[in-house]
Amino acid sequence: MNTPSNLKYTKSDEWFDPATGAAGITDYAQNQLSDIVFVEILVEEGEEVSVGKAIASVESVKASSEIYAPAAGKVSAVNKGLSDKPETLNSDPYGEGWMIKIEGGAAGEVMDAAGYETYCEGRSH
Repeated sequence: MNTPSNLKYTKSDEWFDPATGAAGITDYAQNQLSDIVFVEILVEEGEEVSVGKAIASVESVKASSEIYAPAAGKVSAVNKGLSDKPETLNSDPYGEGWMIKIEGGAAGEVMDAAGYETYCEGRSH
């Protein structure tokens, strides 16, 4: 499992980069979903989001899942290319697979990388 130490993680498997405001789904989440075939970003640039608001919908060959905002603030960017290449979430969830960027965001209930890894190890899927 890939969990970069500079990011923060939620129990619902989103990541947040406090330095850039970028957010997306974790490597653990994309692995559980399997081959992602569809991504829809549900928010727009300039929109205010609150922690826990649905920001995207992701569908894979196994399941569909809502993705929630890990931080509150103003959406400063949306990764519009994901809808054309949803498989990017499988190959690069922390790089090209970012979903939105949140400006002035205050993170919600988040864990560091070690805490998230421990949390994931304790789950049964």
